[in-house]
Amino acid sequence: MKILYVSDLDGTLLNSKQHTSSYTNQVINQLVDVGMLFSYATARSYYSAKPATKGLTAKIPLILYNGAFVIDNQSQEILVSNFFLKEEVDDLSFYFKQKDFYPIVYAFRNNYEKFSYIPDKITKQQLDFINTRNDQRKNPIKDHLFKGNVFYITCIASKELLEGFYHDLKDYYQCLFSKDIYSQDWWLEILPKKATKAHAILQLKEYLNCDKVVVFGDGLNDLSMFEIADESYAVENACRELKEKATGVIGHHDQESVAQYLKENYKG
Repeated sequence: MKILYVSDLDGTLLNSKQHTSSYTNQVINQLVDVGMLFSYATARSYYSAKPATKGLTAKIPLILYNGAFVIDNQSQEILVSNFFLKEEVDDLSFYFKQKDFYPIVYAFRNNYEKFSYIPDKITKQQLDFINTRNDQRKNPIKDHLFKGNVFYITCIASKELLEGFYHDLKDYYQCLFSKDIYSQDWWLEILPKKATKAHAILQLKEYLNCDKVVVFGDGLNDLSMFEIADESYAVENACRELKEKATGVIGHHDQESVAQYLKENYKG
């Protein structure tokens, strides 16, 4: 039986220092070398996920931007993609213009991945986030915010403001509304309807011709993948709702519990 193992990153595979430990890296690299099929699913981009998992050198597919893409971690080849339709982009552009709100928009512009923003119109929270990113994707602009092949939109602002956006948009798009575990700022992430961790896992399951899926997570944005998995394990520090859905609860993320589970249960 071919089993696909998928772990969330922040709060699950990563420790409190926002990195995979040397033990986690060693276990996963060794198990993948002998045939284990493993991936991680994260809201992060390749550019922020890769440094956090620096020691994971095994060839594995990565589920990024909460399911917008599945890519090969070595070649960076896109294996699966989920973009907004043009009419959806037009609708979202109109919606935010009416609200006088200017989100961070992720898109491929001239075949290059960029995140675009209008510096003098973004919130302080969005500016704080942008200042933590120093890579070639940064694209400060004056207008045409929604240009290109758009796949991900981020709003960082007050809870009250984002709640209104969430209720307006949640029936039409994949909307993830939560408090960031590091900055404690409120985020609303907007993706195409099919861009979920669950859908990306099912796409990857089919791509790899697997028979079974086992997942690990800690937060509300992991609920969708828990619902489609054959087995699901919440870490000790997970939210109550996820623990209630889980097959079982394993140790704390600072105890390298995902790696420990894989070492004890992967049979090859």
